[in-house]
Amino acid sequence: MSDNRNTILAVILSGLVLLGWQYFFNIPQMEKQRAAQQAQQQQEAAAKQQQAQTQTPPAATTPGAPEAPAVPGAPTAPGATNAPAANAPALSRDAAIAAAPRIKVETPRLSGSLSLKGARIDDLSLNQFRETVDPKSPPIHLFSPSGSANPYYAEFGWVGAAGSNVKLPNQTTVWEQEGSGALTPSSPVTLKWDNGEGLTFRRQIAVDDRYLFTVKDDVTNTGGAAVTLYPFALISRHGTPHVEGYYILHEGLIGYLGDQGLQEKTYAKIDEAKVVDFKNVTNGWLGITDKYWASALLPETNAQLQARFSSNQVGATRTYQTDYLEDAKTVPVGGTATATARLFAGAKEARVVGLNFPLAGLGGYNQQLGLNHFDLLIDWGWFYFITKPMFLALDFFFHLVGNFGVAILLVTVLVKLIFLPLANKSYASMAKMKAIQPQLAALKERHPDDKMKQQQEMMEIYRKEKINPVAGCLPVLLQIPVFFSLYKVLFVTIEMRHAPFFGWIQDLSAADPTNLFNLFGLIPFDPTSIPVLGHYLVLGAWPLVMGFTMWFQMKLNPQPPDPTQQMIFAWMPVIFTFMLAHFPAGLVIYWAWNNTLSVAQQAFIMRRNGVKVELFDNLKSSFSKKKKTA
Repeated sequence: MSDNRNTILAVILSGLVLLGWQYFFNIPQMEKQRAAQQAQQQQEAAAKQQQAQTQTPPAATTPGAPEAPAVPGAPTAPGATNAPAANAPALSRDAAIAAAPRIKVETPRLSGSLSLKGARIDDLSLNQFRETVDPKSPPIHLFSPSGSANPYYAEFGWVGAAGSNVKLPNQTTVWEQEGSGALTPSSPVTLKWDNGEGLTFRRQIAVDDRYLFTVKDDVTNTGGAAVTLYPFALISRHGTPHVEGYYILHEGLIGYLGDQGLQEKTYAKIDEAKVVDFKNVTNGWLGITDKYWASALLPETNAQLQARFSSNQVGATRTYQTDYLEDAKTVPVGGTATATARLFAGAKEARVVGLNFPLAGLGGYNQQLGLNHFDLLIDWGWFYFITKPMFLALDFFFHLVGNFGVAILLVTVLVKLIFLPLANKSYASMAKMKAIQPQLAALKERHPDDKMKQQQEMMEIYRKEKINPVAGCLPVLLQIPVFFSLYKVLFVTIEMRHAPFFGWIQDLSAADPTNLFNLFGLIPFDPTSIPVLGHYLVLGAWPLVMGFTMWFQMKLNPQPPDPTQQMIFAWMPVIFTFMLAHFPAGLVIYWAWNNTLSVAQQAFIMRRNGVKVELFDNLKSSFSKKKKTA
């Protein structure tokens, strides 16, 4: 029964890893290839369309934008604007920035500018994050202005009531700065525009030392009649962005919209739906999220919103937008109306965004602004009750030792200590199982043809020796949630991005960059470039270490008598080694370290229970068999 149990465990664990590899790596790779093919087809179609069309001026609003009112008598927020002409070539990012007067944005974490044309926040780069592990590589560009290859920006303002002909600032309005100087955490900027018909618009924009913009709009009425206006805010993104394509990660439109809860729409889903409206939302936020970066509108928590996700086709370009419209504000003659909006635009750092968890959470903007589950901007997944404490533990040890790789090693020890009583029970039971192997063998000899009698006497031996035959499952079962939670944390949290360990591991969230098949770089050749087989010719140094530790752990146990079982156990380390070669290096390091600790723990418990540790005998027999075969 012990042999059967071990075989079943081996098959189950192998199946889990195979399914995990298929789910986390193989399927996403196929999705990426399919997406790349579709993108190429779209580009070819767009090129043909551009050749067939004549040049037309940019439209003031998006053609085909949704026209259904958000509230009775009120318009929707503006659609995506300033789309390039169908055959107009995109400008370089620098040229598009230079095409409008600007005010610099200078903070410890952000650099860029806001455009006086349209008063948009449309040029932001993240100072602390680079495209690659090379510190000299370009910074991450989050926002880009209209006219560039991939416009992405935030816009704020007012819209008039349905049928109103009030002259309001729009995307072509050039605002005037009151005073001078850049926008910094210590110096907000104020913009002004007069419509010439009795309305004066002022906008004060402030930024903190992280990623939060606060936009305060004032409208003063010196005309002859009261005016009704609706404050709006929007985030617009032109072009379908490249996404990772993994099912455990959401990329696209996101929001937590009051009682309607968390809302997530991938780009493909919103392309199908075109528009998703959220009526009468209070205490909500909404935006667009990438794997590591995001932008989100954070209205006042007591404001009532008519919110919307939308996708729209502008010529050959697909645009995506999240926006909201607040309740109407009436500006009386001689009076002023005010609206306040906030924008998060930056990296999804847990300490900045916030993390809700009992006793050990991180406040961030979520707590500071009293937001509604803003920590869900980071995709902690359905098993957040495992992934959140895993991240908190890693983050704690990182701030203690300054290295996330070392933090992973320490968390592994901590997990081992937490589950020590259960694991000890399991290993003690396994040790007793080894001790009674002679009795079980004798039992089979006494009743070679009576399986029922064998089973009855075997259970009697277990009862007498106080052995739980399924206790050996515990070490394997305990590894599964820890393995998954660590994988999730390594994959989704920006803290792990480009986090170095030691030596050649400069990014714990990426696979080991070395490869056995080119002798770890000694041969100037990329094995992965070989057609068909190249995908499988990936085997780094740490996966090899993990495979050896797994092999050692299996050699700690006696060889099963059945040849099929022997073959399964012999091939398991090889299968796991190749499977985990594609996984993040941090996960492989965890598995190798966990195997090492398990070997030491199991050997200690076996000695304490008077059972011989057969590691060296099994290793010697393995090599002696090879010599005999040779």
